Amino acid sequence: MEKEAAVAHIAAMQAEVEQLNATLIAGYDQLDSLLTATLDVDDYVDLESLRQKAKHPAFARPNLEIAIPVPPLISSPLEPTRRTVEKPTGLFGRKKKLAEADALADAELSVARQAWEIAVQGLPGRQAQQSAAHAAAEKGRIEELATQRARYEEECAGREALVVRNNSSLDQLIANLGYGDAAAIDEYVGIVIANSVYPDSFDVGHESVFESSSAELRLRVLVPGPDQIPTIKSYRYVRASDEIAVGELSQKDAKDRYAGIVHQVALRSLHEVFEADRRNLIQAISLEVGTQTVSPATGTETYVPFVAVAVSRDVFDQIELSAVVPAATLEHLGAALSKNPLGLVPANGTGVRRS
Repeated sequence: MEKEAAVAHIAAMQAEVEQLNATLIAGYDQLDSLLTATLDVDDYVDLESLRQKAKHPAFARPNLEIAIPVPPLISSPLEPTRRTVEKPTGLFGRKKKLAEADALADAELSVARQAWEIAVQGLPGRQAQQSAAHAAAEKGRIEELATQRARYEEECAGREALVVRNNSSLDQLIANLGYGDAAAIDEYVGIVIANSVYPDSFDVGHESVFESSSAELRLRVLVPGPDQIPTIKSYRYVRASDEIAVGELSQKDAKDRYAGIVHQVALRSLHEVFEADRRNLIQAISLEVGTQTVSPATGTETYVPFVAVAVSRDVFDQIELSAVVPAATLEHLGAALSKNPLGLVPANGTGVRRS
């Protein structure tokens, strides 16, 4: 039994290692395909699809809509009758015994009849009390129903009003976007970016400003810092210590993976914005990709840029993203690239055109 338990334990540990490695590989696959994951997605957002319709929950107190059943009338008690007296047995005193039994039956009947008469006399009062109690309960139900209905209708009206306001704002956005309004373009870009689906463990932030005079969008993309990206190469089970050991990526592999992630995010962001802008309102994008981190030198919050690039729509449309090496593409576009994003080395963007 001990041997079987040991074999089962080893099998369980090996299964855990396989699960850990499978999860690790799946996570890396998501990070290594950030660019290709968006190429088959139409990033255009049909603003009409954002039009809302109020959805109301069911009335929470349907029990109040059911009338309280009227209680049945109180039945009148049966009039008592004299019990039958059995004739006494025996040879002596039967007449006396019969007289005593008859007297007792008469007395019992008298007492029962008095109680019956009292009950009959009190019947109308009891019936009235029952009817009054039912009427009071039914009145309370109707009043509570009215209160709950009014509250429900008020909440529904609030939801309807909110939908009207949101749809009115949507109408204004659609109209302003048609006029090429800068604020509307900023808002639309925000919607497009919010629709971009990244892995759950990879939180991306965006800031953008559209310049009407140059038709250029200034876009900053914030990616997770190197410390938030796993550097584990694989897991393995060590029988000697009965532990799961962790193998780390080489410094070069970790550096290459993080740089690749940053470069993919840069091209992905350019692609998504240009593709979503079907009216060609945005003619160029000035992009920065970086991270917000704590400076090891000062211990304060600081922004570190990894990529800085400015590109026109015409130039970017000539690139076939499904067949590129992101770093080479960015260099082709004249981007300033960090030599080591993993080490939080900033890119030198002084030579990149700014709007």
